Amino acid sequence: MVIQTKAIVLQSIKYQDKSLIVKCLTKEVGIQTFFVRNAFAKGKNAQKIAYFQPLMLLDITFSFKNKGGMEYFKEIKVDQVYQTIYYDFSKNSIALFVSEILSMIVSEQERDEQFYTFIEAALLWLDTHDETANFHLLLLVELTKYLGFYPDSSEMECHYFDWVEGVFTNVHVASCFDGEETFLFKRLLRLGFESDQKIFSSRDRKTLLALLMKYYEVHFTAFKKPKSLEILKEVFS
Repeated sequence: MVIQTKAIVLQSIKYQDKSLIVKCLTKEVGIQTFFVRNAFAKGKNAQKIAYFQPLMLLDITFSFKNKGGMEYFKEIKVDQVYQTIYYDFSKNSIALFVSEILSMIVSEQERDEQFYTFIEAALLWLDTHDETANFHLLLLVELTKYLGFYPDSSEMECHYFDWVEGVFTNVHVASCFDGEETFLFKRLLRLGFESDQKIFSSRDRKTLLALLMKYYEVHFTAFKKPKSLEILKEVFS
């Protein structure tokens, strides 16, 4: 069956000297892995390596065998061209972090058009806005809605957040953020992509990122801290 679909590049791994293994989130059939022969070769028949940068938005056609193995692109073109992400150092650092996160958490993702549409819209927001220092924090929070562990905000007036239970409480136990951390976490949960983004200092963002990493480690068993995490900390320090 031939599939034509939008796709987001999550990961590209070099194979031998000239080929690539490319992991994509597709709109029509979820996660798919592709083998790209001669991705680094020269000449008019070579695949353009620029297609496979992290988070590139593509329109692809391929023969879908649905046997769990790698597929092969029949046609590729850029769906939407980013204006800033690959040219702005801070945005590019965010993109590397986000691609690592997505590659990790959607490894078993089935077709989910709503999820795909959300990710695409978020990436286009990153590309077209100037105040993006909180983007990775907002995205990490929003992703928990799709992963099934979005914080329970029904008791948000309480003083502490229990990151193991995922609830706010007035009883401080070992698995709770302290008062200041909980205050910052509440502010983040109330923040939207279209809200005033200048509400956190660099110290606040560093604290929130550490809290979110802790939260993900508890609730997502396959989660490992991304390699790009330290770079991201430096960019927004």
